Amino acid sequence: MSLPCLQAAAAEILNTADPSAKAAAARRCAAAWAAGALKLPESGAENLAPDRPARPHKPQLLPPGQVPRRRLGSVAGRFALLHAVAHIEFNAIDLAFDLIARFGGDRRISDEDRAPFVSDWISVGDDEARHFEMIRARLVELGGDYGDLPAHDGLWEAANATRDDLAARLAVAPMVLEARGLDVTPGMIDKLKSVGDTDSAALLNVIYTEEVGHVEAGRRWFEAVCASEGLEPRDHFQTLVRTYFKGDLKRPFNTAARDQAGVPGDWYEPLADTPV
Repeated sequence: MSLPCLQAAAAEILNTADPSAKAAAARRCAAAWAAGALKLPESGAENLAPDRPARPHKPQLLPPGQVPRRRLGSVAGRFALLHAVAHIEFNAIDLAFDLIARFGGDRRISDEDRAPFVSDWISVGDDEARHFEMIRARLVELGGDYGDLPAHDGLWEAANATRDDLAARLAVAPMVLEARGLDVTPGMIDKLKSVGDTDSAALLNVIYTEEVGHVEAGRRWFEAVCASEGLEPRDHFQTLVRTYFKGDLKRPFNTAARDQAGVPGDWYEPLADTPV
């Protein structure tokens, strides 16, 4: 009996709107892959990703500048911060599984590398689902739930812009957007600790620690794609970011975490908003 298709399983996650069901489907997919119950895509396998993932009715999506900000000194402010984190993690589930459904059969990934490639992004998607679940549980502890506040659609806009180019997706999603998380999360952790919310700070520390590996996976597979096309990775990264990412990269950079992820400063410093 033939095994179910991994790309179809990833597409099913993308087509699931309910947040709890999407996270649960992501975790089931990871468990099924680990158990050998899903079929590896073949080279040249068709893109099975939808044009846009299914989304719940809430939260309301607004332009980034219209999403309200609150001070962390209040419960409402901490709730708003964690709601924004939950929204990022919810979108990150789709970003990981879109890589599989859309690019699982990409010919720039060698047959030898295909299983490690999809395994990495299944693992990332499983992490993001777990992150979403734990942040959502914390929102409930604070008296609300995911969807109670508006959010923005910037993450998926960036993903949509890179839907036809694996190298561009890897450059923009993990190596720019997730790397930005490495820059800002330590400050968020410190602020939460300063107002006595050590429980929320501990959750963000888990996310921060694990997402170093997500950025590293993006860099490693970006380099593999560049090698398959005979391209110099640093220069191609800069070209793709200038092409597909709106605006400059923002300082300050967490160079220690970026170094840990294997992304050297001379890759991203020339893309920064202002010189040192």
